[in-house]
Formats: sequence, C-alpha cells, structure tokens
Amino acid sequence: MNVLVIGGSGFVGTHLSRYLLHRGHRVTVASRRGQGAVPGVRYVAANAGQNLGLEQAVQEQEAIIYLVGIIRERGGQSFQQAHVDGVRHSLQAAKAAGVRRFVHMSALGARLGTGSRYFETKAQGEELVRSSGLEWTILRPSLIFGPGDDFFGGTLRGLVQAPAPFIPQIGDGHFPFRPIWVGDVAAAFEQSLGLERAIGVSCDLVGPKEYTFRQLLLLVRERLGSHKPLLPIPLALMNLVVPLISPLPFSPITQDQYLMLKAGNTADPAPMRDIFRLEERSLETELPEILASKRLVGS
Repeated sequence: MNVLVIGGSGFVGTHLSRYLLHRGHRVTVASRRGQGAVPGVRYVAANAGQNLGLEQAVQEQEAIIYLVGIIRERGGQSFQQAHVDGVRHSLQAAKAAGVRRFVHMSALGARLGTGSRYFETKAQGEELVRSSGLEWTILRPSLIFGPGDDFFGGTLRGLVQAPAPFIPQIGDGHFPFRPIWVGDVAAAFEQSLGLERAIGVSCDLVGPKEYTFRQLLLLVRERLGSHKPLLPIPLALMNLVVPLISPLPFSPITQDQYLMLKAGNTADPAPMRDIFRLEERSLETELPEILASKRLVGS
C-alpha cells in the first residue's frame, strides 16, 4: 500500500516508517524539512499546520497516517497548529485526492475540560477526524518507550543524572502509567491500515504493566546505577512554581506536562487486545538500550 506519514521524521515516525517498509508498504514521509534517516523512505517537504505542500504529498497515496504532535509550544509551533489545523488541512487534502483511509495519532487522556492545551487540542483534532466521513481510526498511545524516546531516555534520565544530590519526585509519585513499546505502537498503526474492524474505532494503546511515577523513577535510577535518594516535592509548592517557570525556554517542565503527569496515563488493555495482535514487550526489556540511545527529534 502507498502510505503517507505526515509528521513522520521524529521518534515514532522513524520507528513506524521502518516497520511499514518491513511489512512491504511504500512509504512517503511529509515533514517541515522534508528530511529523514530511514533508507527506502521518500521524504517530501510539507507543513500541515500551515497547509503547505499537502496537495502534492497526498497524490497517489492510498492511506494517510497523521502523527504530528508537540508537547511544548516553541519556534512558532502551537498546539492549535499541530493538533487541530494540521488535522483539518490533512483531511481536506485526503478528500480532494480521493484518499479514504486516515489513521490519526491522538493521546491517551485527550479530552476537553482538562486544563491541558495539549489534551484539549488533541481532543479537537479527534472530533475533526470522527466527523470527516473518511474511513478513520484514532489511536491513543500512553507514554511510548523505545530507543530515542523523550520521556524515559530524556526526562527521567535527566532527572536521575542531574548534578543535584537528590532526584526530584512530584508529590508522592503515585500517579499511574501504563507505557507502551514503540514497536507495538508501530504494529497497531500498520494493522489499522488493513483491518476492517479498526475502521471507525478510537482505541487506547497501553503496555502490559502499570507503574507509578515513583516506580518509573526508581527503575531508571537502578538501570543507571545511581544511589541518589528521591526527594518528594510537595504539590502545593509545584502548583506555585510550575506556572512561573513554564513560559521560560529552559524550563524543565511546562504547565501542560505538569498537569498530564498529575493526571497519570493508564487504561484497560482489553479493547486494544480485541483489535490488534501485539507483542507487548516490557519496559524492563527495552530500558537498557533506551538509556544508551540519543533522543530522536523530528523535523
């Protein structure tokens, strides 16, 4: 199948592109710079948020996968552009080119009324997909782990390896998470392209095991060989400090990230298992390679 991956040059897109090629698909990746690192992929320049280059990118495609997502607004990129405008423009381009299959990457926890602009704009994008009239699937991954990821290989590794004599822990650290391996995410997207039962479905993607935020910190600390103690930072203090430092370009955490961490990120894996056949690889298996890898940044 000819598959266009919009926003496919970052962490998830790189892994997904390799997997799609492995499964025999012909892959085009559209990104702002039109560059990438996967041999065999055709890269084209397009900016979905500004509706630039999409008309050309969708030509001769049979399916579109929309991956564009940002966790922090910077460099002229906004949540509205990435999660709402880009989805709208991509759906319009798909309809104009006669492309019926559209698979959208949202996020576990996306809904209105959360106070998180990330979650709320993701929810707005979902609604555009549902009302598009296309053969759509919406996938909502939890935290995604794998070589090059930003959370385990970036945020948590940074907290453990920071020069401070302790590892900061938000509150009591009991917020629940069910992280999922990037290989399972790629498999779910690829299977969505050919599964009739995936059409018209919104599905949470989660891993086989639930952890608290504290357990994740301890797991990363152990793998890195650190013995620094965890220091709980009271939520009352975090509630005061985070809004002040969030707008700063060097802030270690934004208001949106803080709200999402406090909310946790977990769901029942049963509906996912009814639709997809996934390996469900464990975090413990992959963590050594993740912590030895560099972060993959999109373009």
